[in-house]
Amino acid sequence: MPRIVVEVMPKPEILDPQGKAVNGALPRLGFHGISQVRQGKRFELTVPGEVTEEMLAQVREAATTLLSNPVIEDVVRVEVEES
Repeated sequence: MPRIVVEVMPKPEILDPQGKAVNGALPRLGFHGISQVRQGKRFELTVPGEVTEEMLAQVREAATTLLSNPVIEDVVRVEVEES
């Protein structure tokens, strides 16, 4: 069944305390060379049949009205992944 992946990230001007915490923990755990971490969200929506343009439009609308907070987040990806 096809899966539609929606990725949401905090807007660049918004503080990202979770990303900052991960960025602080990486060198303590021995991971070096990473200068910045931003943490977002990923949604995987499985649909029973073919993904149509109408379905994608519905998912894009859901992404901007339900899956993200448009005040502080951007929808950065809505794509179909075949499994």
